[in-house]
Amino acid sequence: MSNGQWYPPEWPDRIRALASGELTPVAPKRAATVMLLRDTPDGGPAVHMLRRRASMAFAGGAYAYPGGGVDPRDDRPVRWAGPSLESWAARLGVDDTASAQAIVCAAVRETYEEAGVLLAGRTPDTVVGAVGTADADAADADAAGDDDGEGWEADRQALVDRELSFAEFLDRRGLVLRSDLLGAWARWITPEFEPRRYDTWFFVAALPQGQQARNVSTEADHTVWIRPVDAAAGYDKGELLMMPPTISTLRALTAFPTAGTALVAAGEQDLTPVIARAALVKGEIVLSWPGHEEFTKRIEPAAPGRTAEDEDGR
Repeated sequence: MSNGQWYPPEWPDRIRALASGELTPVAPKRAATVMLLRDTPDGGPAVHMLRRRASMAFAGGAYAYPGGGVDPRDDRPVRWAGPSLESWAARLGVDDTASAQAIVCAAVRETYEEAGVLLAGRTPDTVVGAVGTADADAADADAAGDDDGEGWEADRQALVDRELSFAEFLDRRGLVLRSDLLGAWARWITPEFEPRRYDTWFFVAALPQGQQARNVSTEADHTVWIRPVDAAAGYDKGELLMMPPTISTLRALTAFPTAGTALVAAGEQDLTPVIARAALVKGEIVLSWPGHEEFTKRIEPAAPGRTAEDEDGR
């Protein structure tokens, strides 16, 4: 391939199976991911990215943002600050406030689980400081009566292990979820021919002052702060592997000089779901993402002796 577009070798066979009626699409699971930004002195903000472990069944080796699936408990009532759930439901295009809360909650929770960054505060207009550090633990002990002051990391791990819901975590810490620190940016749905399907909302957020992102994801073997323009250049050279929604959102972020301007612009972004379409034209597969022509791939039928791995669209 000439660029870093992630492309599973099994897709051609699955696309043909879907076209012939031999494959039944699975329902996509709801998910959320966050483009965490911080300003740099070099011009333009940097975004926090994870490189998924090569052993991962889905998009192994690809660069992505912190994120993951909605937990069934993410719709439990939480301490909430920012826009109302009704306004979030309208913005996200969902029918009920419980779904809206679950999606936003998943975005905040996954950012904490995978990057150690917490978009929450003790009041609706504050944000916690350097969560997970010794200083923060000591300060938290003083504020919350925590005997040992070393519970932040244990709580984060309990969230990862699904032993603790995010609502319970916020209550335990006396925190409110700061939904106003997030801006909804895009929505992409995994193609019907992929067995691991997600209906994913992409959010943008600025790194809270005093906090640092950490490589705490069990799904990543490397993390980096990188300017969107540099990440996009790496993709174009074939050096950085990415899924279409990742490189698409990165290209959009290159237009903004600061994290703050990107967050303000989130309200103007189109949240119409993007889903790949596949058509068979005289045996050739034409794979496209409506509105994103750069990702269109044409896959010729495999020649005798040729394997699916050889069908790379060239």
